[in-house]
Amino acid sequence: MVGPDVSVTWVDAAWITNKRQAPVGALQAVKPKRALMATAVLPAAALPAATAPAPAPTPPGRASLRDVPQLHAALLKSGELAASPKSFHSLLEAAAAAASSSPANLSYAVRLFRLGPRPPLSAPSYNILMRAFLRAGRPEDALHLFVEMLDVAAACPDQHTVACALKTCSRMCNLDVARGVQAYAVKHGFLADRFVLSSLIHMYASCGDVAAARLLFDSVEDKGVVTWNAIIAGYFKNGDWKEVVEMFKAMLESGAPFDEVTLVSVATACGRIGNAELGKWIGGYVEEKGMAASRNLMTALVDMYAKCGEIGKARRLFDRMQSRDVIAWSAMISGYTQADQCQEALALFSEMQVAEVEPNDVTMVSVLSACAVLSALETGKWVHSYIRRKRLPLTVVLGTALVDFYAKCGCIDSAVEAFEAMPVKNSWTWTALIKGMASNGRGKEALELFSSMCEANIEPTDVTFIGVLLACSHNCLVEEGRQYFDSMTLDYGIKPRIEHYGCMVDLLGRAGLVDEAYQFIITMPIEPNTVIWRTLLSSCTVHKNVEIGEEALKQIARLDCSHSGDYILMSNIYASVGRWKDAAMIRKEMKDRGIEKIPGCSLIELDGVVFEFFAEDSDHPQLREIYKKVDEMIDKIKQAGYVPNTADARLDVDECEKEVSVSHHSEKLAIAFGLLKSHPGATIRLSKNLRVCSDCHSATKVISKVYNREIVVRDRNRFHHFKDGFCSCNDCW
Repeated sequence: MVGPDVSVTWVDAAWITNKRQAPVGALQAVKPKRALMATAVLPAAALPAATAPAPAPTPPGRASLRDVPQLHAALLKSGELAASPKSFHSLLEAAAAAASSSPANLSYAVRLFRLGPRPPLSAPSYNILMRAFLRAGRPEDALHLFVEMLDVAAACPDQHTVACALKTCSRMCNLDVARGVQAYAVKHGFLADRFVLSSLIHMYASCGDVAAARLLFDSVEDKGVVTWNAIIAGYFKNGDWKEVVEMFKAMLESGAPFDEVTLVSVATACGRIGNAELGKWIGGYVEEKGMAASRNLMTALVDMYAKCGEIGKARRLFDRMQSRDVIAWSAMISGYTQADQCQEALALFSEMQVAEVEPNDVTMVSVLSACAVLSALETGKWVHSYIRRKRLPLTVVLGTALVDFYAKCGCIDSAVEAFEAMPVKNSWTWTALIKGMASNGRGKEALELFSSMCEANIEPTDVTFIGVLLACSHNCLVEEGRQYFDSMTLDYGIKPRIEHYGCMVDLLGRAGLVDEAYQFIITMPIEPNTVIWRTLLSSCTVHKNVEIGEEALKQIARLDCSHSGDYILMSNIYASVGRWKDAAMIRKEMKDRGIEKIPGCSLIELDGVVFEFFAEDSDHPQLREIYKKVDEMIDKIKQAGYVPNTADARLDVDECEKEVSVSHHSEKLAIAFGLLKSHPGATIRLSKNLRVCSDCHSATKVISKVYNREIVVRDRNRFHHFKDGFCSCNDCW
């Protein structure tokens, strides 16, 4: 007899040793295996709501699940437990329902099922325990129960058993065993049952055979909402978002009913393909039908609006939600990150902590991405510490996000540590570290890592080769770059994209081979875009090549004449060779066309807070203190040999004011603030929205030596690690 103080935590040892294999048909000798599935970064809102099991009949006098042992004792005392199958099933259902909260409760249900006293076991008894194993994430044990039933004459599987067995196979992604279950269903006529057929459709789709699932679906004449949801869920699981939307449109055309589960899947698919029109229709339908109380549905709509660029609408819906779980918070944080509103993402993450909602690995991926964009190192470190403290599973996606975060904060050694700590890596993980090493001036190490990747039989992608070519470009490894560019096609069959051609133009331009870079562009097999010409123009600025610079600007103006940076670069080329009138003419042309210069902006994080500075900033609350520090800093580095490069000053200021103008660039203000607010010897880290100008680059090298500080600057193109008067880019940027 099972007492109220059950301490068993697993199935009875006798049962384990007596499990039977299937004796008949396709099930014979087939051993279920748990398939290893690749983890994908999808907002949890993307998952359709699980269908809740039918509520168990409530035995008389039952108050709550915690009263199951007392109810058990009462039924034993009355003798009703062994005499009444209905009472036994109700008690077993109650014990199984409690199993989701504790393994001990599942053990209680198993011992109740195995040891009794109880009436003879029947299909409903097995069905209850199979569902409990499924809910507990133990599909193999659920399948063993089905196999056992084949040997129990009094407990033949019914349609509910078969449907549950098919769901078990879906969870395990075991198509071989599922076909055996299907053969049993055909033999006993269970395919006439709508739920069995829907489970079969869902099983094939979950196991990746969407064609078989669709064939079964098309063979059904009277399709109910469960059947439609099964095929939609199949396309959903396989990431075929367009087909999810098309199936829903077919539902509407046929007049088929749909429910909340349908709308969750379709709203998520709309977000993935940017179908704002249908997404808004679903949003309107939800409002009209009063379905806004559904947390799953509202979360899916928040995710959809955010991915369709309606971030304000997404936030308003999020704020209206009556209850918000980790899935809803993660969807909104992810929306901000993907909309490049990273400060808002971190602010919302702070609100999530105040609300005492525990983040999960999906949340952390979005937060780390936001930290990477903002170079918010301290916040990202806290996230990493939280992951360790809470022992969150280090999935491929989460581990890759950590590698990417550290690399984009200039902490390449920490990125390597995160990489080595990952139990499983994929091509994106290797690529993240290769690109991180490349942008941090460790090109040779990046190429060595690429060789290790190939030796580990990890197939490189087209994005991997972008990282490899960047490594060659940032380290002026011209011959190596040419070899990798050719190898990409010859050895791996990867057709170069515009990004790869851009890397080659950048490589040649940085190495001073501007004429060769120009010839490379005009012989490209695809039409060069503005990025290609802009890369060439940037090289002309460094190497003072007026003629090719003018041609590059001409081509850019033909394609896109609204970018201020192009005119600034050409103006700087003219200024660098003393053609001041031409430089002024370019600035006048900008003004006449109404093109405004993008202001330089630098971000610096101190004590977990991100501070923002603009060139010649006049809004910071500590402005006077900062400018005083700037003046002191400039005086000190002048004594150490720094000479201001007034060619980088604004052209609309007098000659006598140009030196002051360059001293007030955003990165100098941020560095001065860092010197004021950080401890002596602490590393100063900042990021800038534009390419670092030559004056700031020269000044920062001297600052690092005079103040004995390491200064890490991430500009639009790469990282600069300044230390002891030198930069990791070797003045090639």
